Amino acid sequence: MRSAAIYYQEILAGTLTETDEGDYVFQYQEAYIKAHPKQPISVTMPVTAKPYTEKRLFAFFDGLIPEGWLLDIASKNWKINPNDRMGLLLACCQNCIGAVSVQSMPDENE
Repeated sequence: MRSAAIYYQEILAGTLTETDEGDYVFQYQEAYIKAHPKQPISVTMPVTAKPYTEKRLFAFFDGLIPEGWLLDIASKNWKINPNDRMGLLLACCQNCIGAVSVQSMPDENE
């Protein structure tokens, strides 16, 4: 299971997890919900206590991953399969252009 801390303007907004079954779960942090109830990371993911769950990586997060020649460079340099969307997100999106950044979290099983 891989997880990422999702920051919005350097404030921890929530966590994104890829489950062992291959599903994706995004959960806003309780402190973020209280402090920023009207400041979602994406218009498609309003601030709520309810977790978001999808079979594929959420379109918002997938959109942060580089495309084209930059994706080729990233996948070759980090030896990540271009179809490993969570792996690419964790490797490439720590310093995204914009308000959202992604920080890898230690694997709970390790």
